[in-house]
Amino acid sequence: MNKSHAVIVSFARTPISKFQGGLSHLTAPQLGAAAIKGAIARMSNDIGNKPKIVEAYLGNVLSAGVGQAPCRQAVLGAGLPENTICTTVNKVCASGMKSIMLAAQTIEANVHKTSDPIAVLAGGMESMSNTPHYLPTSRTGTNLGHAKLIDGIIHDGLWDPYGDVHMGNCAEKCAVEYNISREDQDRYAIESYSRARDAIESGAFDDEIVPVEGPKKRGKSNDPPDMISVDEEPISVNLEKLPKLRAAFQKDGTVTAGNASSINDGASAFILMGEEQAISLGLTPLARIVSYADAEGAPDQFTTAPASAVPIAVDRAGMTLQDIEYHEINEAFSVVALANSMIMNLDMNKVNVMGGAVSLGHPIGMSGARIVGTLYQVLKKSDATVGAASICNGGGGASAIVLERLN
Repeated sequence: MNKSHAVIVSFARTPISKFQGGLSHLTAPQLGAAAIKGAIARMSNDIGNKPKIVEAYLGNVLSAGVGQAPCRQAVLGAGLPENTICTTVNKVCASGMKSIMLAAQTIEANVHKTSDPIAVLAGGMESMSNTPHYLPTSRTGTNLGHAKLIDGIIHDGLWDPYGDVHMGNCAEKCAVEYNISREDQDRYAIESYSRARDAIESGAFDDEIVPVEGPKKRGKSNDPPDMISVDEEPISVNLEKLPKLRAAFQKDGTVTAGNASSINDGASAFILMGEEQAISLGLTPLARIVSYADAEGAPDQFTTAPASAVPIAVDRAGMTLQDIEYHEINEAFSVVALANSMIMNLDMNKVNVMGGAVSLGHPIGMSGARIVGTLYQVLKKSDATVGAASICNGGGGASAIVLERLN
């Protein structure tokens, strides 16, 4: 059977807001619905026809308190038909990217057995601001003494259950193993913020961001809410203070709140089709999903798992690392981008050229999808053709996609 490549025909994302910031009044599915609506609105052709979206995969990690079937909530919230098949994906930080991979597989395998033009939705969403605290003893009762609240963000998103340590401790281990200093990490973080700010000022993200309504104004119920259209994190940090921050995870450590990614809210959505079907419908494919791969290793070495996943994806594309013009490596920590670039011998001028999760923020269910969209923008604005996006995930894994720009 000849494989029909999946192509991206449209994508959009919300701005990324700070923790308890401008988007904290929205749940993850509400953010997802906003991104889906934006992606659908941006899908246009000369004929006016749009494909039927038959299935959806959306990443979401911190689902406690969100309600049943988060993907389903987002899809119906965006106004899609009730017969749309919905699956919520949790591969920790790689959830959004894995959703795109699953959508591509669905198209390539012609799972829906139809020659009619159809599309599959993919992406990711997270509201870390709305993640609850847990009270584990509430069901059995606390006979005497204090009851402990568990932070859902840390417990389900940022904690390594195998070594029973914060994932930041794994980043510290990576820094020691690859001899990456505090100064190296701070220098990288400052560069990430500088690149993100330059991208915002130049309007580089305008093509991917869909504005979202902010909260209602207190005491001004008749006034329309402000529209949030810019990522909040990059413009809110005093870079002069960054090198002075204390180590966050170990007393004499090198990883800080400044050179690690932040806690954020946001969502991203992609519409994928078979290449031939997209063209037949008069749509202009933006990029081709050439190949993809996952890799797994020791849980405490998740930080360098992208360096295992990327070569597999590149090999499946029939390419070498030298063929990849630009890389997006998710900046869970500055040390992640530095170590993986070191292992793969990458030109740092070709890695995360518009900033990354350290500066833009890291809504964990969204980021894997977000970096695929940003990679397309980088290729387009650089008049380049081939790029690779990769992201590590808790448990020792990583996912990677090789993307070919078509338009």
